[in-house]
Amino acid sequence: MATHITLDELDRTILGTLQSEGRVTNVELARRVGLTAPPCLRRMRALEEAGVIRGYHAELDAVKLGYGIMVFALVSLKSQAEDDLKRFEAHIAGLAEVRECHMLNGEIDFILKIVAHDLQSFQSFLTSKLTPAPNVASVKTSLTIRTSKEACGVPVDDA
Repeated sequence: MATHITLDELDRTILGTLQSEGRVTNVELARRVGLTAPPCLRRMRALEEAGVIRGYHAELDAVKLGYGIMVFALVSLKSQAEDDLKRFEAHIAGLAEVRECHMLNGEIDFILKIVAHDLQSFQSFLTSKLTPAPNVASVKTSLTIRTSKEACGVPVDDA
């Protein structure tokens, strides 16, 4: 389990700004936070070294890149033995269409977020790559109709 890091108000402002606007320059970030550039950069580097900041990414438009379909798949496995879980996770890690994979408790073992160009390519993915994956007992899918909220990251608050 990860250790909780104590952050002050400046750290939270840095994190909130970087999460919403990752391309902000250090000079602009320092201005917004109320620091000069060198101490702002030191704080940012310390947050990176502590693993609070895990990376910087561009947010891409899936539809403009030809991925018009997003599906959530609920996967049940035949066995929940650790080796079987790891084999399934290793298989999923190699599938570019799977954008997220979360292990759940309860009746369903994993939920996957999958993108595809169209229904035909999703059907092909489902039958050739997902259902024959190691240890898969069943897959239930739901095609998204509309996305009303899509927020990356986590809330940056006083907690």
